[in-house]
Amino acid sequence: MQNAETILVDLGARAYEIEVGVGGLSRLGEGCSARFRSRSCLVVTDAHVAQAGHLSKAVASLKAAGFHCVEHVLPAGEATKSVASLAGLWEAAITAKLDRRAFVVALGGGVVGDLAGFAAASYLRGIDFVQVPTTLLAMVDSAVGGKTGINLPQGKNLVGAFHQPKWVLVDLSVLQTLPRREFCAGMAEVVKYGVIRDAEFFDWLADSVPGILALDPAALRRVVLRSCALKAEVVKADEREGGLRAILNYGHTLGHAIEAVSGYGHWLHGEAIAMGMVYASRLSERVCGLPPEATARQIDLFRRLDLPVSWEGMSWAPLAEAMTLDKKAEDAQPRFVLAEALGRVGLPQGVALQLLHEVFQAGAGA
Repeated sequence: MQNAETILVDLGARAYEIEVGVGGLSRLGEGCSARFRSRSCLVVTDAHVAQAGHLSKAVASLKAAGFHCVEHVLPAGEATKSVASLAGLWEAAITAKLDRRAFVVALGGGVVGDLAGFAAASYLRGIDFVQVPTTLLAMVDSAVGGKTGINLPQGKNLVGAFHQPKWVLVDLSVLQTLPRREFCAGMAEVVKYGVIRDAEFFDWLADSVPGILALDPAALRRVVLRSCALKAEVVKADEREGGLRAILNYGHTLGHAIEAVSGYGHWLHGEAIAMGMVYASRLSERVCGLPPEATARQIDLFRRLDLPVSWEGMSWAPLAEAMTLDKKAEDAQPRFVLAEALGRVGLPQGVALQLLHEVFQAGAGA
């Protein structure tokens, strides 16, 4: 892989590497050979990834290294992250006669990674898996940290498990085939890292939008490497979200509710999170004294990245109900990660329902 750089997610016995470079799909087999004794694997992807040619490259690399691969291609889209799809993966693993030494390759975006990872976590009470993210959002967020799971009609990621991958292989060249809308959606999670952990990175993003949107190789490399490094720091400190890791949910309380209420797939995950971040920032102004300029800077950056910043036209009641089912809620009380300044946020806290409603109504037009 050209100019590969590696980030260690240091979790002791569960530690693994994130390898970032260009052309990585061609060395997938080599990397798996160094990590697994079994020659059997289940490769999970979706129709869009297969159509783009990434599946054939990945399987060719695995077969050249002597692996027996069973391919399982899912429909693309958030609706695939379901109980039915999970059962289908279990069936595929059984049909392939995978044993406890076999492994799963998750080749795709966040949906494929979450679903395939949960299948790996639950099949035979847990087998290994590798993340090969093909979207920006998966590269910088969902492929790192071991969160796996599926959605239920009532809410996002309500069923799942912590199951760390053995390896994360990021091939930046696959971003050339990613639709612009999906690329921009992935940038929402990148902006999030700047807000919660690194104000200097936020500043760089604000100054680098033209190069990022033009898919400049150096800009993409910095976007992915810095995002992964920040997430690795947080996951190392708090693997199972007992404390610090919860800050990664900035913008996600309302964002997940928007996804659930609007019907999975209407808004891409990153689009919903952008709206959720604007809402969380407005709340932060009222609760933490965040300067309004910090919210304005987030809104400006999102707009330049073609991301939505307004929830105008959405109804409060169903969103409020959905937020009570959020994983961070306590006693049906929604809790929010709020910003104290750009680059610094606190742990989730409860906010009075009346204030939640006021800010929702006042900020709808952003």
